[in-house]
Amino acid sequence: MRILLTGVGTRGDVQPVVALAAEMRRRGHDVRLCVPPNFIDWVRGLGFTAAPIGIAMRQPSGAAAAQASLPTPEQIRALVEHLVRDQFDATASAAEGCDVIVAGGEHQYAARSIAERLGIPSVVAVYASVALPSPDHAPSGEPGGDPESNLRRWQDESRSWNERILERLNDNRKRRGLGPLSDARSHILGEAPWLAADPVLGPLPATPGLKPTQTGAWLLPDPTPLVPELEAFLAAGEAPVYVGFGSMPADQQTGRIVIEAARAAGRRLVLSQGWAELGLVDDGPDCIVIGDVNHQALFPRVAAVVHHGGAGTTTTAARAGVPQVIVPMFADQPYWASRVRALGIGTSVARGALSAESLLAALGGALDQGVVARAAALAGAVAVDGTAVAADLIERASA
Repeated sequence: MRILLTGVGTRGDVQPVVALAAEMRRRGHDVRLCVPPNFIDWVRGLGFTAAPIGIAMRQPSGAAAAQASLPTPEQIRALVEHLVRDQFDATASAAEGCDVIVAGGEHQYAARSIAERLGIPSVVAVYASVALPSPDHAPSGEPGGDPESNLRRWQDESRSWNERILERLNDNRKRRGLGPLSDARSHILGEAPWLAADPVLGPLPATPGLKPTQTGAWLLPDPTPLVPELEAFLAAGEAPVYVGFGSMPADQQTGRIVIEAARAAGRRLVLSQGWAELGLVDDGPDCIVIGDVNHQALFPRVAAVVHHGGAGTTTTAARAGVPQVIVPMFADQPYWASRVRALGIGTSVARGALSAESLLAALGGALDQGVVARAAALAGAVAVDGTAVAADLIERASA
């Protein structure tokens, strides 16, 4: 079988698709990938055939970030038009000769249309329950709210999607000889989307009108060893706190805040630079700054993980059995923060309320003995076979 897997967005959007690609290749299938241009070298280094799609999502940092201005409405419209057309062209080119298309993430504008044009099966997978319209939650991922109110907000969300991209979708479908759509979001998801999230961490919500399948999270095994400097730091004292915000924007004040909070808690600190390029404030021996690192190897050796609440980081920390402090910024991150709190495996701090004092309090709550014990107990309940479940579904659908 020849399969096209597409992922657009940041590392958290792309890595699950690469994990599924690895499982499909292990089973002997021919795999092609479409990923943003900044991930092409990484994916090809893993031995996959890969083509670029979309744009590199990395945000400017440092002085460039300070000088960056918000795009105008006209620039946003032009960017959306470019992204939709690019996805149609890139997906159509890569899908030639393929038997199935699997698209990761809710911003997959072209995958199902190109599959329709080729007459092959396709599915869109999302990474959090809050990407699925449901009376159980609002589009923002906020917990609670009555079902009728939540559904009205989903209707508003659908209208917003139509205003942004429906005309662009239909223009590109016309170019491919396809008929017009009346609703963008329902077309993108389809009637039977997949939820590639762990059932314990992110259970499937009620989804009237949809027939979703929950596969479990798509996790990419990482054999990369930790660098000697980090190994030496870990061996030099008690388990430190890890802080990293991945691809999220942050200023250098954030770095100072987390260092101050860790020191006030009496904890050593492993600080991940991330795309914000956070750095140390001095050369104290209680802190180390790192670049990209194997979270699967590092997290079991830290006392707590402070992060932005991406689906992948939340799942990896839960598998490691360590408590979490989530500082959510947007998208599905508030949802994952609410799940960590509900499960009793960590705490959270609102991004706008982040200070050394608030983070210190959140760390104190996360390092409570009861929270530490619950995090350790939950680790064994996190499923590790999500890619195998998804691969089974692909093989059955294409048989």
